[in-house]
Amino acid sequence: MSARERSEVAVVTGSDSGIGRATAVRLAEEGMDIGITWNSDLRGAEETAEEVRARGRRAVVAQMDLTRLPVAAGTVDELCDRLGRVDVLVNNAGTGTATPFMDLELDDVRQVLDVDLVGPFLCGQRAARHMIQQGDGGRIVNVTSVHEHQPRVGAAPYCAAKGGLGLLTQVMALELAEHGITVNAVAPGEIATPMTGQDGADVHTRSRPGIPLGRPGDAREVAALIAFLVGPDASYVTGASWSVDGGMLRMGPQAGSHLESDDWRRP
Repeated sequence: MSARERSEVAVVTGSDSGIGRATAVRLAEEGMDIGITWNSDLRGAEETAEEVRARGRRAVVAQMDLTRLPVAAGTVDELCDRLGRVDVLVNNAGTGTATPFMDLELDDVRQVLDVDLVGPFLCGQRAARHMIQQGDGGRIVNVTSVHEHQPRVGAAPYCAAKGGLGLLTQVMALELAEHGITVNAVAPGEIATPMTGQDGADVHTRSRPGIPLGRPGDAREVAALIAFLVGPDASYVTGASWSVDGGMLRMGPQAGSHLESDDWRRP
């Protein structure tokens, strides 16, 4: 079977809900078979798989607990074996805290760093090894956050991890380019997902005065950007961080998510 006839395979971590599910479904619509990972929500992962299969693509499901490293990274190998290859890795699984810096416990810090930084590092290694062995390139997208670029009170380990993942993305892009592997980051702002308590919300009915576009984002808007970055039109794009935040970074995320009026719009 030629490369043109062969279906590409994407592994999307944390694809049991939110941005991960939207990405898995969008990539299935683009003709990819999908490896789906979940940590605590098997039912959610199976629902994602049903949506993928409804679009005529293969879907396999595997548990991945990124607090159990390095063992958890082996899930990438498992999914590659079950699907036959891996062409795309989307490091989407993540966690965070809402704890003041002075009140953080070491175990909490380590958990966030493992899930949000070390886990993507190891999963990226596993996927890249398969891509290099396959010999026809690949795509890796690391889902960071606007807090890759700007801080937020109460999110010290999250900001440290996402900032680190942003720079890791750049190093990966430099080192993997010779193998035809592109690596980019996608940095979402406030997105209506279970993580923000807005699963299934109509984002156009939610007012966010501090965000220039005036609303939170929809997970499918993030998925669309990821689909572009792993598709043929982004073949010369690598080492960049792409914000999808309704303009929040132009405000500073601390202000953007906390302002309660539109007064800032008037000079």
